[in-house]
Amino acid sequence: MQTALLDDNDGLRTWAVVFATGEEAKAGLTEWATQAEVTAAQLTGIGAFESATLGWYDLDAKTYRDIDVSTQVEVLTLAGDISLSPKGEQFVHMHVTCARRDGATIGGHVQEATVRPTLEVVVTEVPSRLRRRHDEASGLALLDLGEAATGP
Repeated sequence: MQTALLDDNDGLRTWAVVFATGEEAKAGLTEWATQAEVTAAQLTGIGAFESATLGWYDLDAKTYRDIDVSTQVEVLTLAGDISLSPKGEQFVHMHVTCARRDGATIGGHVQEATVRPTLEVVVTEVPSRLRRRHDEASGLALLDLGEAATGP
């Protein structure tokens, strides 16, 4: 993984994070965000995966159902955010739409994804923090904007 700080303007920082073949996207972004101390950001990306496990959240069962992607796909759109988990650790939340060889699309919540040949992610960090809290009704860790309003 290669990273570069593209812009730093009054705490609003923009980063390029580029993955190479064989690297795991979600784990890599989480490790990078931890090292860079990113606490509130949005991200977008394009590239390709060799394989991936996506997820579809079953609200009734309160669990993700796996969507296995066992062949190379083009990443048409990757979007997400970086925040702090309820335990205060960096939390990368990404969704993706991918195209198969015939152009058919598949998408979902990125649980893990192995890059091939590249994944180019642009991360825009804001000088604040976003924190998640556990929501009993859904079983998910949802953004708590009351935390963001109090600042870092």
